[in-house]
Amino acid sequence: PTDVELIMYYLKRKITGKKLHFEGITELNIYKFSPWDLPDKCCYKSKDLEWYFFCPRERKYASGARMNRATDT
Repeated sequence: PTDVELIMYYLKRKITGKKLHFEGITELNIYKFSPWDLPDKCCYKSKDLEWYFFCPRERKYASGARMNRATDT
């Protein structure tokens, strides 16, 4: 999808709770997986080298503002 499609269709519908007509973006906490495992987690299989995921944001420290962006490995 283009940047406009990502915002105007997928993200807007996700935020407003509307049903997506095409599940092109997987909801997944990407930080629980190594980068090389992500292509298998994508719901839309293709030979593209870009994948899109809806990912919840987690704080690194409960009282801090920094986001946790590290995988277990």
